[in-house]
Amino acid sequence: MTLFIPQFSFHVFDHPMSRGFQNRFSTQYRCYSVSMLAGPNDRSDVEKGGKIIMPPSALDQLSRLNITYPMLFKLTNKNSDRMTHCGVLEFVADEGICYLPHWMMQNLLLEEGGLVQVESVNLMVATYSKFQPQSPDFLDITNPKAVLENALRNFACLTTGDVVAINYNEKIYELRVMETKPDKAVSIIECDMNVDFDAPLGYKEPERRPQHQEEPTAFTGSGNRLDGKTKGIEPSPAPLGPSDIKRGIPNYEFKVGRITFIRNSRPLPRKTLDDDDAMNRFIAFSGEGQSLRKKGRKP
Repeated sequence: MTLFIPQFSFHVFDHPMSRGFQNRFSTQYRCYSVSMLAGPNDRSDVEKGGKIIMPPSALDQLSRLNITYPMLFKLTNKNSDRMTHCGVLEFVADEGICYLPHWMMQNLLLEEGGLVQVESVNLMVATYSKFQPQSPDFLDITNPKAVLENALRNFACLTTGDVVAINYNEKIYELRVMETKPDKAVSIIECDMNVDFDAPLGYKEPERRPQHQEEPTAFTGSGNRLDGKTKGIEPSPAPLGPSDIKRGIPNYEFKVGRITFIRNSRPLPRKTLDDDDAMNRFIAFSGEGQSLRKKGRKP
């Protein structure tokens, strides 16, 4: 991602005789967090960026020097050998005092009223930076790069190893500066900078399930027999005698289109009909009348 961070810059045209000669601003201040700044105005905006508030005497000294604008400073805690870089927001602090964002004091291991060395520096323009969120909560932000781009508008420079704090939706997110190019400390004023993110601290990737999964087998539990016998042992069949075997009785008078239900267990003996009986047998719905008397008999 490319970030374009516009900032105000001041251009000073020096005398030609003074070109090539540059004095260096270097002094010590007692530093305090912004919450200690006296005045009715709320200066919580200082906590949302990477700039400090210095006394008016610093502006007077800087204006006398042949410095390069915008004003960038190196802050050093000589007791802990920690350093960082910053810009300046205003020159309204009391003499001998400067006010720092709380996250900057933490990076320098400074307590309220501690001494900090402030030196003017020139930094190269940033082309690349990489950040590592210090909590997986940063992944909950819908568009983290856009949020970071907006937050970096309040910063003047970045230092490798610093843990910067940004405010989004009334919540503070901390990000460690893992890498900056082309130097370990860079200016981000009016620059095109590519930004990368490392995995958040403490983040664990979700476990991936194998693509080929074994299908679950239904009814894998053991069952019990209703007769109380042990499962897997079949009862031995009882022997069958000749009388137990029953065979079907064929219907010898079967004709197509007629179903006859035989209710006797044994077939009846076939009865031979003479011609008279065959002729006198009643046939229903034949369309012809039949006499109930036998032929050859008279009443």
